[in-house]
Amino acid sequence: MPDVQTLVNDFVNKLKKRKIEGSQATAKLTAELLRSVISQQRVPHTNQATALIHAVRAIGEQLIAANPVELAVGNIVRRVLHIIREEDLSLATAAMAGLGVSAASDDEDDEERDENPVLSAAAVAAAARSTLRPPSLQTLLEDTSDSVAAPHTSSSGGESDGRSRSIEKGSRVRKLKHDVIEAVNELIQDISTCYEQIAEQAVEHIHHNEVILTLGSSKTVLEFLYTAKEKQRSFKVFVAEGAPRYQGHILAKELAARGLQTTVISDSAVFALISRVNMVIVGAHAVMANGGVIAPVGLNMVALAAQRHAVPFVVLAGSHKVVGALCDEP
Repeated sequence: MPDVQTLVNDFVNKLKKRKIEGSQATAKLTAELLRSVISQQRVPHTNQATALIHAVRAIGEQLIAANPVELAVGNIVRRVLHIIREEDLSLATAAMAGLGVSAASDDEDDEERDENPVLSAAAVAAAARSTLRPPSLQTLLEDTSDSVAAPHTSSSGGESDGRSRSIEKGSRVRKLKHDVIEAVNELIQDISTCYEQIAEQAVEHIHHNEVILTLGSSKTVLEFLYTAKEKQRSFKVFVAEGAPRYQGHILAKELAARGLQTTVISDSAVFALISRVNMVIVGAHAVMANGGVIAPVGLNMVALAAQRHAVPFVVLAGSHKVVGALCDEP
């Protein structure tokens, strides 16, 4: 495989020169690069998660500095850091379960119990939180410690015990890296199919004879509306042109080419039209942790108009656009 630093330098140059277009492409390439970094990173037998975290964080700082405006890069770096912690916590939890079984079966043998893996208080607390609390957005937003201590064994035993412990440590290292890479592969798959996953929900939001308003150009919105049409939904779309870049004209042409009833309006006509609209559907460049969005110029005006007339306002964005979702500075 190519050297990691060569891959990083090439990707940094592309980010600086803005040769990568779109948040999805940027997020996918960032995840693939970090997967290569993890795959080629040499991990010590102790503090394995910490070593991976430091390596990913160092690369992430370079990528974010190359193009701070592209927030998807930092989002993916944080997601990968979260994956490393979660997989390390999973291994620690499994070790705790094995420790409990061993302790229950060997209550009469103190020496054997002393040789079992011992976990840190941080690992016990993190595993308890993970076990007792159901998965939710709140638990996803919470940060865990930078490293969950891996189980370790005592130094007692003969030469054969030392060799077995060395093999066990090596297998744990390979297990952690393997699990992390598999989870990153799932992340890449989710990014690749984000348009399809969002579009699948179109029929739940768009109904017959509705009037939809959107602003600017967004591929997510395009696929969302087109999927609703394929599901036999009949509706009209008004597209605000989105001055000064006038990206709305691009979206309107693509919608019309796919057979949707589309009308382009000026941004100043939004407030006059909003009372006839059933729903506002827009894309976003990024979604903040507090629910705010970073979007094209003019979207705030549309949101205020929709609020004034109590019109539902839907923002379509993939999970790779959520900023600060894992509360960790890369």
